[in-house]
Amino acid sequence: MSHSMPPIAPGPAHNVPDLESRAAPEDHQDLRLWLRMLTCCNLIESELRSRLRTEYETTLPRFDLMAQLLRVPGGMKMSELSRHMMVTNGNITGITDQLEKEGLVERVKVASDRRSSLIRLTTKGKRIFRKMAQSHEEWVRAMLGGLSEKSRNNLFEALGELKLLAQPQLSGRN
Repeated sequence: MSHSMPPIAPGPAHNVPDLESRAAPEDHQDLRLWLRMLTCCNLIESELRSRLRTEYETTLPRFDLMAQLLRVPGGMKMSELSRHMMVTNGNITGITDQLEKEGLVERVKVASDRRSSLIRLTTKGKRIFRKMAQSHEEWVRAMLGGLSEKSRNNLFEALGELKLLAQPQLSGRN
């Protein structure tokens, strides 16, 4: 099974109206930029979701949860996972239950707090996740590979500036 896939190519599926198409030429540039960024994120995320489903019969939230756990080999509490993934504890519980049934994660009781458990990847979970992560990286590279190095660097720098500008505004609303 080959995991290298060609980049997203323009075609009938990509000519359907998207969020950016909602903007009118007379709309201000900031709105048009926001809709373009959102459209690009949605297109890339949709492609990644599709490839994870097709190649690995899994979902992006499951992939994300396993990625969090790989970074913390000792495991994480549900509340930590919830905070890192910015979803509810209920979402984390459902995903964890599925992954546990498949033998990809395990719950380990915390000695100091019997009500708490740490969730961690099993050996099988680590092996499977590493394969998925390698494919995921190849897919992202393929999708962004059509941009010149200069364009990628410029986009990265510009989005870094935007992130710094947006953070103080967003943190004031939490």
